[in-house]
Formats: sequence, structure tokens, C-alpha cells
Amino acid sequence: MKTVIHKAESRGYANHGWLQANHSFSFANFYDENKVHFGALRVLNDDIIAPKMGFGTHPHKNMEIITIPLKGILKHKDDIVHNQWQEVIPNEVQIMSAGTGVQHSEINGSADEFLSLFQIWIMPNKQNLLPRYDQKYFDEAERKNKLQTLVSSIEDKREGPLKINQDAIISRIDLSKGENFSYKLKTVQHLVYVMVIAGEVEIASKKLKTRDAIGVWQTEHFETKSNQDSQILFIEVPNI
Repeated sequence: MKTVIHKAESRGYANHGWLQANHSFSFANFYDENKVHFGALRVLNDDIIAPKMGFGTHPHKNMEIITIPLKGILKHKDDIVHNQWQEVIPNEVQIMSAGTGVQHSEINGSADEFLSLFQIWIMPNKQNLLPRYDQKYFDEAERKNKLQTLVSSIEDKREGPLKINQDAIISRIDLSKGENFSYKLKTVQHLVYVMVIAGEVEIASKKLKTRDAIGVWQTEHFETKSNQDSQILFIEVPNI
């Protein structure tokens, strides 16, 4: 098994006043030749957006974009299906397959509360597809000490997860203090990027705290031990 540690403080950081952005991978003005991507995972941004502020209309193309609100209210508008503001709240997940091209806007829908979210970009396995949007609510109770799959491949016939155009799996688990969890990869050719949303865990004898991450590959499975009540995000992708 091979691993790489990305400590929270090693991420790219930008403070734009209305936006505080942490970049796990090279993005905007942050560039690190060792953090351009992790397999098909291209972007993992950890954003805090001030009340009533956000991103004006902008384009995307040929990218699978997954947004996971953690706190607050996200409002989204696009030229696919939502020409009026659509709310996305914590415990919901939004996917947007940009395909041949999408124009969209994202703002903090609250007048007084900050918005915290993860935005993930995954490189698709097919280019220039018809753009597609979806979102879904995932019950928090269903990830208590068990893995909850949020996103999987459009070729995966399981009901439940949202679908994207890549052989990827995005999952969450909330582990109680003292609990152990064994993550099994889809194939030994896949890679998993593990982000500690909150808490403290141990993976491969490495201690990881809030917003620390570890990349894991060349293994069939690995163990996670929770030293505190912890929330964990797993992003499994093919090695491209």
C-alpha cells in the first residue's frame, strides 16, 4: 500500500474577503506540481462564502462537478434546468455533468450566515456529453458508523447514489470515537483520497486531524480508526 499525506495547512489558501478558499489541488493562483490531480480527482476546494455573496455566471465544460454543502444554504442557477435559484442544503449533494458546456451561478442564500462547502471536480471518462444536473438528500443517520455512498458511476445500476460520467465513488461515514472501519476499494487499480471533515482518525499509522487528507493506492483495502467522533469523506477514482 502506498500513501501520501496532505496536511490541512499545506493546502493553497486565498482570502478574497467574501470568499475564503482552501485548495487541496492546484487551482486559480495556487500551483503545486505535486498537487495537480490525484488520479481522476482534479479539484477539492473547501470554501467559506460570506452572506449574500457568491460566484456570478461562469462556464464549465467536460468536468464532473460535485458540491457538498456542510453548513448554510447554497443557491444555484444554471442554463440546464434551473433558470430560477435552487437551494442546496447540508446533507444534500449536487452533481453537474458539464459535458459540452454549462453556464451557472452559485451564491450564499443566507443574509446572515456563512456558507461552508466542498466542491469536487472529477475528470470524466467521456467528452462532450449532454450536460446533466441532479441533487439528492442523504439521511445523516444512514452514515453513522457505516459507509454511505453519495456518488457513483452512471454505469452503476444501484439505486441511491447520484451518477457521474466516471468510474468513481464518493462516500461519507460518521465514526464514533473508538470505532474502526475497513474501506474496500473497487479495484486495486483505483485510488482513494480521504478527507477528514472533522475529528481525528488514524490511517496507515498516520494521525489525521480536521481537514487533513491522505491518498491511498495499490491496495485492496485499508483500516480507519477513529480517535474522536469523526466525519470522513472518501473519494475513490481510477488512476488516469
